[in-house]
Amino acid sequence: MDLHALYDAHKDRANFLTVYIAEAHPEDEWQMDSNVEEKIVFKQPKLFAERQEAVKILVERLKYRVPVAVDGMDNRADAAFAAWPERIYIVDPAGRVAYKGGMGPFEFDVKEAGERLARMLSAQTGG
Repeated sequence: MDLHALYDAHKDRANFLTVYIAEAHPEDEWQMDSNVEEKIVFKQPKLFAERQEAVKILVERLKYRVPVAVDGMDNRADAAFAAWPERIYIVDPAGRVAYKGGMGPFEFDVKEAGERLARMLSAQTGG
């Protein structure tokens, strides 16, 4: 299961949001070969507008459909959720963290998050 499949399966019953934080693999820090192969190469954004431009690549060129917000240059969302380089959270209707996924990329488990979300949604509707 990928993020789009998870989103498509539950978007009518849950709110989804991807928060773009500091770039994990910029060319001026730690560039990945896969980024070069896919022609997704840019420097670590220093300005908010540059982060917004990086998000456009995600949304437009990579056809990312999950709603996206951009973390401020103070990296407040990243700090609050220990999100770098990537992590999945599920927040329950009361605003509590119901699921904190492992650090990506190696512990980024969309299937596990999807199972947890399905159980939570099922419990909310009594079935």
